[in-house]
Amino acid sequence: MGTRAGGRRTGPKCIAIVGPFASGKTTLLEAILARTGAIPRQSPVSSGNTVSDHSPEARAHAMSVEATFATTDFMGEQITFVDCPGSIEFAFEAEPVLAACDLAVVVAEADEKKIPALQLIMRKLDDLAIPRILFLNKVDKAIAGVRETLKMLQPASSVPLLLRQIPVRKDGIVIGSIDLALERAYIYREYAESQVADIANDDKARELEARFSMLETLADHDDHLMEQLLEEIEPPKDAIFDDLSADLRAGAVTPVLIGTAEKGNGVLRLLKAIRHDAPDVEATRKRLGAPDGQTVVQVIKTIHTAHGGKLSVSRVLSGQLADAAELFLSNGDTAKVSGIYRMLGKDQIKLTSAKAGDTVALGKLDNVKTGQTLSSAKGGIRPLVTLEPPQPVFAFALRPKERKDEVKMSAAIQRLAEEDPSLSLRHNQDSAETVLSGHGEMHLRVVRERLEGKNQIPIEGHAPAVPYRETIRKSAQQRGRHKKQSGGHGQFGDVVIEIKPLPRGTGFQFSDTITGGVVPKTYIQSVETGIRDYLRTGPLGFPVVDVAVNLSDGSYHAVDSSDMAFQMAAKLAMKEGMAACSPVLLEPVMKVEIVTPSDATSKIIALIPQRRGQILGYDARPDWPGWDVVEATMPQAEIGDLIIELRSATAGVASYKAAFDHMAELTGRLADEAMNANGKAA
Repeated sequence: MGTRAGGRRTGPKCIAIVGPFASGKTTLLEAILARTGAIPRQSPVSSGNTVSDHSPEARAHAMSVEATFATTDFMGEQITFVDCPGSIEFAFEAEPVLAACDLAVVVAEADEKKIPALQLIMRKLDDLAIPRILFLNKVDKAIAGVRETLKMLQPASSVPLLLRQIPVRKDGIVIGSIDLALERAYIYREYAESQVADIANDDKARELEARFSMLETLADHDDHLMEQLLEEIEPPKDAIFDDLSADLRAGAVTPVLIGTAEKGNGVLRLLKAIRHDAPDVEATRKRLGAPDGQTVVQVIKTIHTAHGGKLSVSRVLSGQLADAAELFLSNGDTAKVSGIYRMLGKDQIKLTSAKAGDTVALGKLDNVKTGQTLSSAKGGIRPLVTLEPPQPVFAFALRPKERKDEVKMSAAIQRLAEEDPSLSLRHNQDSAETVLSGHGEMHLRVVRERLEGKNQIPIEGHAPAVPYRETIRKSAQQRGRHKKQSGGHGQFGDVVIEIKPLPRGTGFQFSDTITGGVVPKTYIQSVETGIRDYLRTGPLGFPVVDVAVNLSDGSYHAVDSSDMAFQMAAKLAMKEGMAACSPVLLEPVMKVEIVTPSDATSKIIALIPQRRGQILGYDARPDWPGWDVVEATMPQAEIGDLIIELRSATAGVASYKAAFDHMAELTGRLADEAMNANGKAA
């Protein structure tokens, strides 16, 4: 264990690395691991040899597709870093991680296009009350000054971005940084510790101005510091560091450090800030409301390995954990630990025990899921984290190319859903399809690649069937007679029915006006059964809705009539009568709520009519500066790949929610295409 200023001892930390897509998170983790000696050298992402992004899918697409864990030691303290995906399609990976981590390092760059993505991340940290440090990456490539960049990024943060370092430039090139708290310059050395230097005369005025601005922000939360500034008294450095640490932990400010992860620049100062200023597991335990005096473990990720079986990556919030320990879930189930492992990407090191603060992988907790809380207390404790995946926005129907793989595919998807709780799987009874839903085209592409690669199951996939229905526009009366004689008892059923359209959304209604017993009561139910059976597939090939059928007349035979005969007669009457009722196709229309950055609202409004949508209105998104909400109705058939176009128009950040609104008539070419795709023609 290490010590902080004031002598307070701290335990192992868990730090999430988050940020917009391609901001340099994986590169930063690689630089950290190299600087702390966990790996011999820093590898570029392009090499395919980084500790993070080790899966074939991540390397194939050059992007993080899952949270990756790496534990290292720095100055006598153990720190687990979690590299979280930056794409919104894989954002849910970070939710269980963030809940149990002590601090987030937000990796950002001077790119205005990425501000909405940064805002999404900052808002999630606000919601979870996670302290954060912003690491301004790629400063060697930034054109604007650091303070100008912070003004640009500030709208993404609900709390002040507090600049702790300014760059040192030579001939316009960033060669180092000045720490505003230490008042010390550091000259970068590629992949090595920076060299301490005096602040050059040319930089002193700039440093004093930036330092005073930092102190002014800190003084907003420290009256004594405010008095010192007003009286032009130089505050002690220890007091400044105490304020920096206290304001960070309280979430009052977001300190900003600078560097270039690709060259390992600025990494050591970041590590020291994490070591001295980040809260520890005690603060995290209190934030989550975990009880003291017992072992409490929060599961933050599930991994199915090729040879080691299931691993439940977990944060030990309190107590001690030994191998073979028995833990309890809130539902009363028990789970026995079978192996404790320290993680470094895809590699694991076996341990005999874990203590409060450790982030470890626990083996073979078969009945345990991501997000669950385990405890040494019999009967368990209440769950500390509630995971609520966002509504899926993309889906495909899938089946194995070979029927013999159906059971294998089902088991594989179940494992994938354990690893990624944001996946949704359902069976559509109408279309007999297995439909997998997720958060974007790339999200589901990765799932398919894992089924075909990791699980060796060739897959066929296509867009899910749209649940079309059909109804009628006119009324008709029809007789249906089923008569058959083939030796012995024959078959006889005779019905007269009246078919009428009903208002949209009414469903199906059956009645009878039989008098004189022309159709015995015992067979009236058979007639309804036959009609309902027919309505499963109408003349256009789809289930029939919003129809009323009345049984008005008929006849029977004392010997040859039967339940089945009247069912057949009813079906015949429906088949012939429906054709005379002007059948028409109905398509489901959804109410869609799209959230988008305001500068892309006009693009979104323009694309809605292109998808046969109708705009209901748009307004500012409540409590989200710079965002709008667009409401519209849109046929479900047009929504299948809507998210691809929305994301393309918004640098990957727009999303939507959809709910069924009503059924609408569909005619002409689109109706013909729907019927032909269903194997029917009008």
